[in-house]
Amino acid sequence: MNKLVIAATQMEIQPLMSAHFEADFLITGVGTPATVYNLLKKIAYKKYDFILQVGVAGSFKEFFKLGDVVFVKSDCFADLGAIENKKFHSIFDLNFNGLNEFPFKKGMLENEFKMQLSLKEAKGITVNCLTDEMEQIGILQGKYQADVESMEGAALHFVCLQEGIPFLQIRGISNFVGERDKSKWQLKYAIKNSNWAALQIIESM
Repeated sequence: MNKLVIAATQMEIQPLMSAHFEADFLITGVGTPATVYNLLKKIAYKKYDFILQVGVAGSFKEFFKLGDVVFVKSDCFADLGAIENKKFHSIFDLNFNGLNEFPFKKGMLENEFKMQLSLKEAKGITVNCLTDEMEQIGILQGKYQADVESMEGAALHFVCLQEGIPFLQIRGISNFVGERDKSKWQLKYAIKNSNWAALQIIESM
């Protein structure tokens, strides 16, 4: 089985890269354009049976504690659209894309891969710009009622669904969305826990 582990930065999977198991690694770079391009480039040269994305995320909800690891079941390009009169309109609202036009289901990129996981399930959104502006956060959260936020998750879902490759996105909660004081983040803890969870997933396959 050919397995690929990807992350936006090497820091997010450094502990995993030091472990000994059969898998390839790819550092995609930060953001959706870099993730889409580098992931497509990688799978063009080798066929993969499974792709695992590991990273950190901000949480919208205190239900997820700092350091928790979540499995992101669904994701979307949350800021792709237009803001008018302080209200966000997605590409689906604007009729640029059908809500159920493949690979979307009700405007979301759903992961249907079946695997027994002991992780909390989360609904994610992917944004191009992280912010501490509560108004902007409120607009996006009001639109999607998401649990977590990242800058690359939807890119993984989009590519893998299009290419028919089984995949998982797991993330360690490093901070709460809107908290830009990094002294209050638990980045190392989130990375340690997400890498441990990723190792268990890879070794169980």
